[in-house]
Amino acid sequence: MRIAFDAKRAYHNHRGLGNYSRDVIRLLTTYAPNEEYLLFARPTERYTFPDTRTIAPEGIWKAFPSLWRSFGCVGQMKDVNLYWGLSGELPFGIHRTGVKTIVTIHDVIFLRYPDLYSATYRRLFTRKMQYALRVADVIVAISEQTKRDIIDFFGIDERRIQVVYQGCNNRFREPVTDTKVEETKARYRLPKRYLLAVGAIEPRKNLHRLIEAIHLAKTDLPLVAVGGKNAYADQLANEAQALGVNLKYLHDLPFSELPAVYKGAELLCYPSIFEGFGIPILEAMCVGTPVLTSTGSCFSETGGEAALYADPCNPEEIATQLTKILSEPALREEMIQKGKIQADRFTDEKVAANLIRVAGIG
Repeated sequence: MRIAFDAKRAYHNHRGLGNYSRDVIRLLTTYAPNEEYLLFARPTERYTFPDTRTIAPEGIWKAFPSLWRSFGCVGQMKDVNLYWGLSGELPFGIHRTGVKTIVTIHDVIFLRYPDLYSATYRRLFTRKMQYALRVADVIVAISEQTKRDIIDFFGIDERRIQVVYQGCNNRFREPVTDTKVEETKARYRLPKRYLLAVGAIEPRKNLHRLIEAIHLAKTDLPLVAVGGKNAYADQLANEAQALGVNLKYLHDLPFSELPAVYKGAELLCYPSIFEGFGIPILEAMCVGTPVLTSTGSCFSETGGEAALYADPCNPEEIATQLTKILSEPALREEMIQKGKIQADRFTDEKVAANLIRVAGIG
């Protein structure tokens, strides 16, 4: 079978959607190696994908790569058996080609929390998602929460949706030595003990309430936040300083260093308002770091009984749970052990088996 992927984010996105795309490609080429895999995208040198062939824009489409991805690429799908839109989109017109299609939907946060997105963004992605959901042969949701949102916001028959949980890069399952942790702390001038937050620095991730909770908990542990630099990050730094919270950013942390940064933390604080899956929760559990995250949304699907939860809109509740973990060594150790068991629900083998099943391979 000749399987094609929308690989734009696999090549160009360094966060969640890119990590998901790279992982799906890695898992299928590893566990179903007898198929032929095509990556539809403009390639970059940053990422390489063994056992695949990249299909890039040709002719005039080279000057309009976004339009090529949205509909021009359909003309290059000769002999493609399956096209998989890995990030909520399918090229317009693909329903006329006879190519089987799968689309992965990560979330519909732009509709659930419209105030966080511009009207132009909402219109564009609503149109793209409506088309993909209408024509896809299979719809993949990355959590039960996302499945419910697809049904609620778009009226899709639940029988057309299959939940396939994602995993995380195997790098997080490799042992991280104490020496590596100390070297990483020294390289990035990290404190001996710290709280960790990982994810985009944006209002939805709720770092402002986490900073308030740290202040209320009266802990002097610094907060290390891994994420991109922007104006909102500067605003948060000012808020932290006003409350006496020691906030340190790691804006350009190489992916290879992330497991050691997780391992060196006292716990991961992930008080996000809403997510499709919450992959930092899984990454932390794989490494052996306790997790404090939010009630609601998909968080209990990912964290299970291993994490502790707090209302993300209640800094006092976040502070109470934070203090509980920091003050009870036995609880912290229990969370670490349960985290390893929970993480085993999302191993490469299990995720790959579900992807293969959905793709109809074999």
